[in-house]
Amino acid sequence: MEVEELKVKKRIKKYNNEKKALISILQDIQEEYNYLPPEALKIVSKSLDIPLIDIFGVATFYRTFSLKPRGKHLITVCLGTACHVRGGPKILEEFKRKLNIKAGETTKDMRFTLETVACLGCCAIGPVVVVDGNYHSQTSIGTVDSILKKYRKK
Repeated sequence: MEVEELKVKKRIKKYNNEKKALISILQDIQEEYNYLPPEALKIVSKSLDIPLIDIFGVATFYRTFSLKPRGKHLITVCLGTACHVRGGPKILEEFKRKLNIKAGETTKDMRFTLETVACLGCCAIGPVVVVDGNYHSQTSIGTVDSILKKYRKK
């Protein structure tokens, strides 16, 4: 995917070229490209006069940002204590098996990225899987297929 300098600069201009808007700018760029392309970060660095190393520091500090391309759909499996004891690891294994990828990887067709988190903070409805911001409560190995089916259509 090629980064269009004008698109990136438009995102920066939206925040009046203010350094304090760096996180918002990075969020907008990630929304556009589904990750933070190095070329886009260089444009941000130059436009805001922020050293590239500092921008990479912000991009790697926050888990929401990704420096490598993600799939169209982001699947996050909670492995916090409550979800863990209710089968979170088995659910993760089922997603890995069905998608033929490991946690932290993206399918070859760029449709799905599989990630894990230590806790989503919704222990009462666990085990929880989040796909594209949509929470799937009380997930089981048996519901993995239906979850994937729903997002394969999109």
